Amino acid sequence: MRMPSVRSTCSSACPAMRDILLFAIVFGLLPFMLKRPVIGIFAFTWISLMNPHRLTYGAAYEFPFAALIAVVTLVGVLLSKEPKRFPLTPVTLVLLAFIAWMTFTSFFALEPQLVWKEWDRVMKTLFIALLAMAVIHTEKDIKIFAAVTGLSLGFYGLKGGAFTLGSGGSSHVLGPEGSYITDNNALALALITAAPIIWFLQLHAHRKWLRIGLGTVAVLTIVAAAGSYSRGALLAGAAMLTFLWLKSRHKLRVGIVLILLVPLIFSAMPDKWFDRMGTIDNYTEDASALGRINAWYFAANVAKDNILGGGYNVFTHKMFFIYAPVPLDHHAAHSIYFQVLGEHGYIGLALFLLLMACAWRSGTRIVRYCRNRDDLKWASDLAAMCQVSIIGYAVGGAFLSLAYYDLYYELIALLVLLEKVIMRKPDSARSRIAASPMMLAPAQGEGGKSP
Repeated sequence: MRMPSVRSTCSSACPAMRDILLFAIVFGLLPFMLKRPVIGIFAFTWISLMNPHRLTYGAAYEFPFAALIAVVTLVGVLLSKEPKRFPLTPVTLVLLAFIAWMTFTSFFALEPQLVWKEWDRVMKTLFIALLAMAVIHTEKDIKIFAAVTGLSLGFYGLKGGAFTLGSGGSSHVLGPEGSYITDNNALALALITAAPIIWFLQLHAHRKWLRIGLGTVAVLTIVAAAGSYSRGALLAGAAMLTFLWLKSRHKLRVGIVLILLVPLIFSAMPDKWFDRMGTIDNYTEDASALGRINAWYFAANVAKDNILGGGYNVFTHKMFFIYAPVPLDHHAAHSIYFQVLGEHGYIGLALFLLLMACAWRSGTRIVRYCRNRDDLKWASDLAAMCQVSIIGYAVGGAFLSLAYYDLYYELIALLVLLEKVIMRKPDSARSRIAASPMMLAPAQGEGGKSP
């Protein structure tokens, strides 16, 4: 049994209202995007991560909101007099090289009729990430960007976590229909990666009710990831919690929370959940695991015979007959690493790994720079939570084909922006800003605390 989608459970209740509301919100924001392009960045992030159009029933379901927002935002960038400065850092230089390489390999794809549609989708995602790095230039906008990123997926964490607890974990949690995260495994990776960002929002919420609410969303997001029955999410969560404890300034406090939280989640899960998780170390008896290994060999064989890789969407039935050890056992890549390897070769994989390493190093530099700075503890915590999220993506993504998922590149953008705004601006020019209505300024005596 699986959790029914929002569309299927609510299709009889005012089907046009959601369409009207979504159109009103997006079209109402368009003039503001022209004046302040950063609003377009926030709107695109919301649409791409939450997929609110996939919760509607009419014209909005297939309407190209993301493309519209991207075009209007670009026009706004060209017309706006707001400062625009693209930071040249190791992260951005490697990202630009990765984009150039993926574009180059697309011209030599083994499945040319399939490559350009995926190239277009990936480039839109990366273009907005690059644009965010250029147009966001204040601490306030960084915090809002983090809030939009975390809460766009926190919506599904809240809903899915409540459903998991209410059903005793007997049903799978799924994402919105027709989206990038429809599959339970994809949704689990998205949720487990977003949870640290939601936790950052909780740490720096300045009202008690908001801290309680955001803390609840963070916990339910983790519960929802567990309720997806994704084994990759379990491994990612274990890696993230271990890193969180090792890097925490309050190991005893965090340890107590983890000791209480983990049994709580496990107690909500039925026996079949434990049976599913127990197959992790018995891959030889798991048909899906063997299928993934076959796909990984396929990717390695493609890269061995083609220095440029096979191009986007090379994991097809036709190509499996040429490169897979078991030609009839066709699967998607089921790994961000083998996905990049098969599609863009060893050079593409090297750039992908180098990008991750540079992003990690950027987070470390930010945390070190903000040490002993009470006014920058929020930046230190955000950088640390981005690192925790990257761990979740790196571990959980080893079993999923999500190499170009928006959330990962928005995490990279957050780290680049922190370095741009916090580290590369003279201390004398740094201004302390007022709290936004949602969060921003930490409560006195609490905001600087690490998880």
